[in-house]
Amino acid sequence: VQLQASGGGLAQAGGSLRISCLASGGTINYIAMAWFRQAPGKERELVTSINSNGGMQYYIDTVKGRFTISRDNAKNTMYLQMNSLKPEDTAVYYCAADASHSYSEDATTYNSWGQGTLVTVSS
Repeated sequence: VQLQASGGGLAQAGGSLRISCLASGGTINYIAMAWFRQAPGKERELVTSINSNGGMQYYIDTVKGRFTISRDNAKNTMYLQMNSLKPEDTAVYYCAADASHSYSEDATTYNSWGQGTLVTVSS
């Protein structure tokens, strides 16, 4: 599948943003999906992942309770709702898919990537 992320932008600290990832060229119904981010000068990290039917999610500790991953398989779309944003959330956010698994918390299994959307949080 091909992935396209959108919805990034500028938010103030404490604010909210929702980013989306639209898949094309195939169905996402049976595959694991995730959001990664890469902050300036840092390595890309797995932020959150979701299983094929949306019933299981994984979050890194720094976003637990603030970010919510979801998916709408009928629309071939995944979302990331980001609340209580902090300046350290500033990064390019990438959506990713792992067609070999229905769920994965392992960053190395994701092999399809979107182009990234920039999220900037001002203090």
